[in-house]
Amino acid sequence: MKKRSIVVASLLALSFTALAGKLERTTYEKQVVPAVTAAQDTYKSSCGCALKINVDTAVLTTNDQLLGAKHIAEHLKEGVEKYCTDAASKKALCQMKTLNIINAKPAAFTFKDGVGSCTDTGQETCAWEQMTKVLDK
Repeated sequence: MKKRSIVVASLLALSFTALAGKLERTTYEKQVVPAVTAAQDTYKSSCGCALKINVDTAVLTTNDQLLGAKHIAEHLKEGVEKYCTDAASKKALCQMKTLNIINAKPAAFTFKDGVGSCTDTGQETCAWEQMTKVLDK
């Protein structure tokens, strides 16, 4: 399963590199990837469970959309540090195993079967509070 994830991530990166311009590639590599990595690491250290964040570079193609994905990851990192302070909160957030950041309207958060989807419109992104409202019922 891990090899499959690596292959899928590699294919997404290749398609992104082939389709995007220099600005978008630079934004993705220098801003989005570090923000996603930091969010995943903080999620693990704060909540005690792993979260895989996927940035759908096939549809997040503009610089604004990529910066939105970066902001989602940053808000997640900041939020989880403050939120995962007790067993109930950790249990609620650890339901989510994967977070997909995608382009869709409206900016919203949905969750089903361990997978969360956070949408970015290029102008708006889903908020940390939207995620916790759905996950921590």
